[in-house]
Amino acid sequence: MSELITGVTRGGESWTPAFINALNQQNCIGCGRCYKVCPREVFELVDREDIDDLDDDDYDDDDEDGFSDDTSMVMSLMNALDCIGCQACSKVCPKKCLSHEPAQAAA
Repeated sequence: MSELITGVTRGGESWTPAFINALNQQNCIGCGRCYKVCPREVFELVDREDIDDLDDDDYDDDDEDGFSDDTSMVMSLMNALDCIGCQACSKVCPKKCLSHEPAQAAA
């Protein structure tokens, strides 16, 4: 059985990174915050109409958060395997579109 990938902070505390495993494009408003904060080029902005499994009727256009949802762009995972597990993208996402999980260390 493999153990989770763990690291140590500069202060000596144990830390377990959680790597990106999904991006909910139905809720994404294409604001680009995750793209801007990511140090590893994990994301790319693509045209919403180029995503086959996105249906405009299912798009979440709830304006309660004050963001304009009438964008034709949506974020996509370009290099998910380059994720370092910092979760900065999730911290800045206003629509909570990203999910992460710890990974097993290679044996």
